[in-house]
Amino acid sequence: MSEDKQREAEQEHGQALDPVEWSRSMTHIAERSQRLVGDFLSRQAETGGADTMDRADPLNLGGAFFEMTKAMMNNPAAVMQASVDLWSDYINLWQATTRRMLGEEADPVIEPEREDRRFRDETWSENAIFDYIKQSYLLSARWMQNTVRDVDGVLDDHTARKVDFYTKQFADALAPTNFLMTNPEVIRATLDSRGENLVHGLENLLDDLERGKGRLKIAMTDADAFEVGANLACTEGQVVFQNDLIQLIQYEPKTEQVHKRPLLIVPPWINKYYILDLRQKNSFIKWAVEQGFTIFTISWVNPDEKLADKSFEDYMLEGPLAAMDAVEQATGEKDLNLIGYCLGGTLTAATLAYLTAKGDNRVKAVTYLTTMIDFEESGELSVFIDEEQLAALEDQMNKRGYLEGSEMATTFNMLRANDLIWSFVVNNYLLGKDPFPFDLLYWNSDSTRMPARMHSFYLRQMYLENKLIEPGGIELAGVPIDLTTIKTPSYVLSTREDHIAPWKPTFAAYNTYSGPVKFVLSGSGHIAGVINPPNPDKVKYGYWTNSRKAKTPETWLKNATQHEGSWWPDWKTWITKKAGPMVPARKPGDGKLSVIEPAPGSYVKMRVN
Repeated sequence: MSEDKQREAEQEHGQALDPVEWSRSMTHIAERSQRLVGDFLSRQAETGGADTMDRADPLNLGGAFFEMTKAMMNNPAAVMQASVDLWSDYINLWQATTRRMLGEEADPVIEPEREDRRFRDETWSENAIFDYIKQSYLLSARWMQNTVRDVDGVLDDHTARKVDFYTKQFADALAPTNFLMTNPEVIRATLDSRGENLVHGLENLLDDLERGKGRLKIAMTDADAFEVGANLACTEGQVVFQNDLIQLIQYEPKTEQVHKRPLLIVPPWINKYYILDLRQKNSFIKWAVEQGFTIFTISWVNPDEKLADKSFEDYMLEGPLAAMDAVEQATGEKDLNLIGYCLGGTLTAATLAYLTAKGDNRVKAVTYLTTMIDFEESGELSVFIDEEQLAALEDQMNKRGYLEGSEMATTFNMLRANDLIWSFVVNNYLLGKDPFPFDLLYWNSDSTRMPARMHSFYLRQMYLENKLIEPGGIELAGVPIDLTTIKTPSYVLSTREDHIAPWKPTFAAYNTYSGPVKFVLSGSGHIAGVINPPNPDKVKYGYWTNSRKAKTPETWLKNATQHEGSWWPDWKTWITKKAGPMVPARKPGDGKLSVIEPAPGSYVKMRVN
């Protein structure tokens, strides 16, 4: 080959691999790998494996799959029929692939679901071999799922859900997109870069293992691209109050006049509050301040073993109740409105029931964002909640004093494994690319711990026993909690594709509270459906409203009206009527509370690692 053609080939397929550089890279990786494994084994020897659960099967998967296997053995005809159906599908696939190899047209036997983004590369459809690999996998995955679901009738509901969930996890893990030799995009990248993608991917893998101290902690975004207080959580404000559990932020006004009633936000403490104050373009807090509201938000502490005994009751007393008193001191206003998000919404509902029992009517309107109060049908999260798993989890938490944030994050990521696990395995390790800077994923990886006592109460009393929805089912600070007594006007927002707080179970709020309830359903999921700012140039998702009474979520949706764009303006119209007249704007420090430090404060900057 001439030098010109050699140069052209290198430009087309990437630079030729330097053997010396390749050797140096592999030596460096081998040294890092050896050191990593040595350090990990040393830590395990010192701790006696303290970072892992003592039980051999903490998820109790063995028992669940044993029950399924028993049920299948009792119905061999159904198993045989499923095998025959799979064989028939494969015959059809072989015939279709043969016709394609001969240059004929052939309809696919099975196609990915529309939202399945794993097979977007055109090669999966255009190349007959890769099309066969794709369809073969989809047929096998469907067969596994259907075979498991066919025995659901003889398994109890929880065991059936658990078996189905982990079967799907297994099928997702085996997808051909997750392996070098069966992913056409990875093969192209390997050929074009002469293997540099795999070298860089291995380095990414080692970085993630080192960062996780021996456990794989997948980098989902460029962590160096963001800084809390610099380009995230940077709406102007001041911390005006704090205790063991919270810092209270009061935001600087952006209008000369504001509505009389302040607005207090109670975010979840499973994650950090700045999901509502990401970058300027998608910050709910910044937008709400610009609408003329005096905004306060709770910033929860990231607890360690010193706060192990903090209870759910403490979170109410030292959280929203303490914050409400502080808001009155800061503004001179006793009345106020609340927003509760996810677990913060669950706590807000319990707090309102507590206030009602006490004859305290300070809260004039409340907004619930993706909030569960009835946990009977809690979606896929329920597969992690049973007596065996809770006992193992409590044993682990009691040793530390808290639940590690990364373990909670892994649970949530498993609910959307293809998007939040396997897509990054392909991108970071097989393609060798660095994660893209994405504010939402940075927030998602900024995990928080859970105090042992509080988290055990939450999981047992709500997820396992579903006591919150029962009048008097739980007691906080000596007061039986009865959600049906709440008369406060409520705006309840749920999201249609929510995996964490499924919208149909959240609809229970509509028929639980005694006061007027406006139920609104947003498109998308738990986060994107909420953080959907008004943008005439980029209209996303939309939302549904319905002023007619409905006993079931299906009836409500059937008669609902769909709207384009963000739900935020609809909420503004609703809350404005309950926010009082306009008064001169208040600034942090003007009232009885002095400024402690600038927002976002120090609590939100406490990172798990």
